[in-house]
Amino acid sequence: MDLGLKDKVFIVTGGAKGIGEAISKLIAAEGGITVIAGRSTEDNDKTVAAIIAAGGKAVEITAELGEAAACKKVIDFTVEKYGRIDGLVNNAGVNDGCGLESGSPEKFMASLQKNISHYYNLAHYALPHLKATKGNIVNIGSKVADTGQGNTSGYAASKGGINALTREWAVELTPYGIRVNTVIPAEVWTPLYETWINSLPNPKEKLASIVAKIPFEQRMTTSEEIANMTVFLLSNVSSHTTGQIVYVDGGYTHLDRSIS
Repeated sequence: MDLGLKDKVFIVTGGAKGIGEAISKLIAAEGGITVIAGRSTEDNDKTVAAIIAAGGKAVEITAELGEAAACKKVIDFTVEKYGRIDGLVNNAGVNDGCGLESGSPEKFMASLQKNISHYYNLAHYALPHLKATKGNIVNIGSKVADTGQGNTSGYAASKGGINALTREWAVELTPYGIRVNTVIPAEVWTPLYETWINSLPNPKEKLASIVAKIPFEQRMTTSEEIANMTVFLLSNVSSHTTGQIVYVDGGYTHLDRSIS
């Protein structure tokens, strides 16, 4: 299926590793141009090089997205280079473990700054350009917004806020023909996930217990499966889909895990 992305320009935050990398590569494979925005120039360059080697188009911009000025820089860079923005994928974030007991008011606010402020800031600065192209926004959320996890108040609040902003923006931007949706991963094998598992006392046993609770096929979701849904929502093939929270999680969030 041709998703109609040829030569369209998409910004992907945190687009150099894990889920973001898979999204960046799939956009390029579909003929789109990926602008990878993230804090590590080395990681960004590596993914850009891989995309170009595969025959795709991509550039990087190094930015600390928790800063509003850096978000504006990403938008300005993209428009200066390509003259348009067709889609924004808000993906960057980190489960930083700021809990109610283990954290502090200062750490909580810092977590919100890292995990949700740039979703708003990038969308705000990109909006005039998205209006011009009738582009769209896809946010990457987390099942933590629905299930809770424990000891991660800042991250959970951010992800819950992202779901709320998705519905709010979908309403506000409907008059401009701009669609807004969120994709929710649950258990996805990424470099960050691997780091977390390996930090635990018995990583193999913990991983096995998690996988056993995923209803569909008792396996982790892949980054590529998250990317497939994200890029579908970016495309006009999903032209009448907006304000949706879409779960790509093997049934983890909503199905009875006792069936596994």
